[in-house]
Formats: sequence, C-alpha cells, structure tokens
Amino acid sequence: MTSIVETGPTADRIETLDVLRGVALFGILLMNVTGMGLPDAYANPANAGGAEGANLWAWIVTEVGFEGTQRALFSMLFGASVVLFMTRLEGSGRRDAGDIYVRRNLWLVAFGMVNAFILLWSGDILYMYGIIALVVVPFRTLGTRALLAIGVAGLLLGAAWTGKETWQNLETYAAYEQAVAEQPDPEERTAAQEEAVAGWEGLAGDYVSTPGEVAETIAHHTSGYGEAFLSLAHESSGWHGWGTYRYFFDVFGMMLIGMALFKGGVLTLARPVWLYWAMMIVGYAIGLTVNIAEVRWLIDHQFSAVAFVQVAPSYDLGRLAMTLGHVGALLLFVRSGILGWLRRSLAAVGQMAVTNYLAHSLIALIVFILFAQFGQWERHQLYYYVLAIWVAQLILSPLWLRHFRFGPVEWLWRWLTYLKRPPMRRASAASADPAPTPGKQG
Repeated sequence: MTSIVETGPTADRIETLDVLRGVALFGILLMNVTGMGLPDAYANPANAGGAEGANLWAWIVTEVGFEGTQRALFSMLFGASVVLFMTRLEGSGRRDAGDIYVRRNLWLVAFGMVNAFILLWSGDILYMYGIIALVVVPFRTLGTRALLAIGVAGLLLGAAWTGKETWQNLETYAAYEQAVAEQPDPEERTAAQEEAVAGWEGLAGDYVSTPGEVAETIAHHTSGYGEAFLSLAHESSGWHGWGTYRYFFDVFGMMLIGMALFKGGVLTLARPVWLYWAMMIVGYAIGLTVNIAEVRWLIDHQFSAVAFVQVAPSYDLGRLAMTLGHVGALLLFVRSGILGWLRRSLAAVGQMAVTNYLAHSLIALIVFILFAQFGQWERHQLYYYVLAIWVAQLILSPLWLRHFRFGPVEWLWRWLTYLKRPPMRRASAASADPAPTPGKQG
C-alpha cells in the first residue's frame, strides 16, 4: 500500500482532515453538553434532565449514534496530524523538529489545564492528548500495516481492561445479592455481609445518583465561581490523573489507527470509493446492532446500576464500529462535492478546532455556572443550545479566517511553539486562500 507521505509534504491544508475535525468538534459538544449542564446525567438520563418523551429520545439518539465515536474520531485525526506535522517539519530541513514537537504538545497540556481549572470543564481532553502525543510520535515512521496492528492491539488492551472491571463489578454485585438474601435486615448482618453491601452500593453510586446527591451537585455549580472551582477542580484532577492512565490505550490505539489511515490514503480520499461505502455499511450494520441492543437493555432494566455494568463489555465494539461508519459516510460526503458551503464552513471550524473547543467551555462556564443555569434545563433543551453554538461557529469561523490566518488560540499556540510571533492578519483579500477542492484546502 503506497503512502501518500512518500510524495513529500505540501503547503496546502488537507480539506478532509479539517472537515472531519470540524464534525468531530461539534460531535464532542453534542456529547459533552449533558456534563456541562446537568448533574450526573451523561450516561444515565434517569439521574437528571428527564428520561421520558423528548428527553428519552434525545438520550437514545446520542447514545446509539454518537456515544464514544466523536472522541475516537478526534483521536484518529490527532494521530494523522502528528504524521503530517512532523513530515512537513522535517521536510523543511529544520534540525529542531523534535524540540518543536515537544514544545507544541507541552503547551497543549497547558491549554488543557486552563480548560479544566480556569474554564472549569472537568471533561477536558487536551491535557490527555498532549501527554499521549509524546508517546505516539516515535511510531510515525512505521508502515501502514504495522501502525494498524499496534493500534488495534492498544484498543484490545483497553477492552480487556474494561472486561476485567466488568468481571470484578459483577462479582461485587453477586456478593451484594447473596448478603441481602441471607440477611434482609440490615441490623442483623454480619461484618462480612455489611462489607459486601457497602461495596456494591459504593460502586452503584457511579451510575445512579440519589436526589440529595443531585441537589448537592447543582448547589456546587450554581453558588458562584469559587464554589464551582473547589468542586470541579477535584474532578479535573482525577480525570487528568487516573483518567489518563485508564483511557491511555483507547486514545493511543485510535491515534495510531489515525496515522495508519492517513499514511494509507484513506483520510485523504486516495482510496477507491468502494472502500468508503464498505466502511459505512459494515460499520453501521455492526454499530447500530450493538448500540441498539445496549440501549434496549438499559431501558428495559430501568437504568439500574447493574444494567450499566452488564452492557460495558460490548461498548467498545459498538462505538468503534459506529466510528468506522461515520468516517466512511463523512468521507463520501466530502468526495461527492455537494453542499460546498457547508463543507467549507466545517473545514473552517476544524481549522480553528482548539479555539472553538475552548469557546465551548467558556460559553458553558458563563451560561451554566456564572448564570446559574446548571441543572435547570431538561435534557432535550440542551440540544437547542448546542444547535445555536454550531450555527454560530459555522458562520463565524469562515468569516474570521477570511481576515486572519489562524484562530486566536492557534495563533498563540504557534507563537509559543516556534518562539516567533507569526503574522495574524492576511495581507489583503487577494491573498486569501482559494476555495478548497474536495481534496485540498488552500
């Protein structure tokens, strides 16, 4: 399989990567908004925001179609960008390419810390990407098949970790059931039985929240910036710390798969059209089957904690298949050349991905914390908010790039990376980049 990188780097942006990145950015907001605006409702709609009617259908659509897929797509694109960045940098003859790359990703870590501890988004992903990017870069010179094999192996390790957790959690639940069956009266239980009950109840709290816990979370988020900081800083520290270990193989594996798809020409539309149709059809056939079965199980068991544990082993299969389907469908969309205005706007959103991502956190901080709207909206209402941000960024991103070369954060990031201030404004309207073709964006 011929690598597109063998022809040497170009100065052009690759439109497919920018479009996919723009879509992934919007998809991440679609999923993150429940964490930004509701207490403990990301996975379990019964905790807050409503689990009937429009609210239930909002959860079903996002759970079946998008859960985990946008993070996977974003990770793939990050891996592709590692190959592209280093190929162009090394092709320019710079001897400090390694220093530049490390500096670039350490600043990404810093942006992640700002996102988590200043903008108060406890689900920040930039920190984790910046750390794992330092691990994946030595793999960039491997061939497509080797990258794909190692990436899949990483995902399998992550799935094995999930399987081990599921087995342990089900054992904990079995011990709980046995203790309750042996002694229904809490006052008469032995120390071992009490320990078994407490073990499961502590674990179940990760999935099902009491009304008191929900009210406490809302109070922490709506009592001013200081109170919200104290509450969310603890969550962010845990996510940046343990979360990086727990989901290392997930992100690592998808980054390497992204490298493989880029070097193999899949992400640049260099492969036959039948491949993209196959990705879409096979991916959706598997993904929809698995995800609908999971959703059906959770609804039938009334979103119980044990039901969430029971569906965990099939989670990775469903989301990875759906990601494959999404990539195939999106690449067919770009290849078709239809809706050029939308394609160009999405590419502009993707070109300003870090700026737009941090803007999501800033807007959420203002609306849900400073204006105390956290926990006040129903689940389906949050998606009107998401739609408004999508429309705004689809309009503002291309307008900004008509006059400026970079997004504001991308400009700062580039300055900090190269230690030289880049020009921000375009010299004139005539110097603006030409309209992109389905293969390239100028």
